[in-house]
Amino acid sequence: MPSILTRFVLREVLRWYAAGAALFLTLQMTDVLSTTVAKLLTYHPPLWKAVAAFGAILPTILNRTLVLAVPFAILLAFSRMQRDSEFKAILAAGVRPLSLVWPLLLPFALVGLIAAYNAGTLVPAGLKQWDRAWYRIYEQTPPPPTQEHYTFAPAGALYYASRVVNAEGGNRAELTGVMVQRGDETLTATTGIWDAKARTWTLQNAWVVRPGEPPRQETGTLVLPQRDTLQPPPAEAKQLSNAQLRAALKRELSPTQRRDYLYQLATRVADPVTPVVFALAAGALGLLIRNRATAFAAVLVFIASFYILWSTAPQLARAGAMDPALAAWLPNLTFLLLAGVLAWRLR
Repeated sequence: MPSILTRFVLREVLRWYAAGAALFLTLQMTDVLSTTVAKLLTYHPPLWKAVAAFGAILPTILNRTLVLAVPFAILLAFSRMQRDSEFKAILAAGVRPLSLVWPLLLPFALVGLIAAYNAGTLVPAGLKQWDRAWYRIYEQTPPPPTQEHYTFAPAGALYYASRVVNAEGGNRAELTGVMVQRGDETLTATTGIWDAKARTWTLQNAWVVRPGEPPRQETGTLVLPQRDTLQPPPAEAKQLSNAQLRAALKRELSPTQRRDYLYQLATRVADPVTPVVFALAAGALGLLIRNRATAFAAVLVFIASFYILWSTAPQLARAGAMDPALAAWLPNLTFLLLAGVLAWRLR
């Protein structure tokens, strides 16, 4: 009897899950098309460029689809079973309500594994390709790697540049807004060159300020020793794989960048657990809902509540208002608490 019920419930939920996945995938693709079709009509890209752009964003859309379809499937499947009095017959046979929820964990755990691989590998590469695809559509060259507010502070000195541009990706970079302090001497320049091979900064027409002396400008170039290593600027956290995030965290990062990277790495673990948490919360809620209209309303409230938490958490982590790992797990913890309260009511 339990195995027959398990297969029956799983078949009903997975049927709705397939419908929900198709629905959310279509809605998200429609949203992407609506925001980009005007640009496509303006720049008249060849078909392969447009297809490449949408293929690059597809992994991101797929991950959201895999998660959002879970409450949709469970709530609507359970409401259909409630409407047709199937739950009444099952409960009358002595089956405990929560025993209908536990079988849902396995298939949605498998969904979580797919989401984990997708989020850690395909999504970062896709987001990077999405940016490049639009530069190809615009027929523009992607901007060179740029680092803002570079700082290096060896003993007794401070090297600062408001921008470092490594256009060729080699040992030379262009500096903008340069300031160097060495002991009591302060040097400033509008531009300069960083030669990482020679381990020097070359400043153009630098101003020199020393205590008790008026500022004076050095005409031509001024070469200063600089022992730091020229590294690629930190990339956007969402465009880095898990391995790249871990490697980047070993580098010197600003506090904001470090929090971004820690949050992104934590959310790659937390988000794949969301389908299982949703299965628990939506399953318990679905057992309490008696009609389809309420189920549709519950789906909207469920997804909207999760989206508010999911979109607010990274801002809290970035600002330092919440630990990045806790912020990444905040939506799951909230819905896990909801599942516990609803399960207590069904006990």
